[in-house]
Order: sequence, then C-alpha cells, then structure tokens
Amino acid sequence: MFLFISGAEIVFVFFIVLLVFGADRIPSIARTLAKGMTQVRRATNDIKSEIQKSVDVDIENPTKSITKEIKKEVDKVKNDLSNLEDSIRRDI
Repeated sequence: MFLFISGAEIVFVFFIVLLVFGADRIPSIARTLAKGMTQVRRATNDIKSEIQKSVDVDIENPTKSITKEIKKEVDKVKNDLSNLEDSIRRDI
C-alpha cells in the first residue's frame, strides 16, 4: 500500500494531520476511518462471495439439471414402453 511513500513522508503527513485536527480529534478520526475500512472490507468480501456463488451455481447446476432432465426423459420413455407392452399383451 505504501509503495511510493517513505517513512519520513509518513511522519510528515501525521504531523500535518496533528496540526490540522488536533490531538483530541485524532482518535475519533482514526475510529471513523477504521469503521469505514471495515465496511469496505465487508462489502468486498460480500461481493466476492456472491460472485463465487454465482460461478459455482453456473458450473455445477447446469450439469446436474441436464442429468436430471435426461433421467426424467428416460423414465418417461420407460413408462411409455411398459404401457405399450402391457397394452400389446392385453391384445394378445
């Protein structure tokens, strides 16, 4: 995160923040920033999990649904054949 900022620059920024906001407001600002970062992190994790769920559903369910549909069709054909066989036996 701090790839292009040296230690001296970070100290300088903290010193400016101390001068601008004062020592009594810095803890409340830090808490607010921490809450904001936590919310961003949670939102990012929620988005990642939703994307992962949609990918899992798209990958797994079509194959499962296709096999279920094929099994249903095979069962229908079996039932039709058994009904046809029964009707032919009755006629004979």
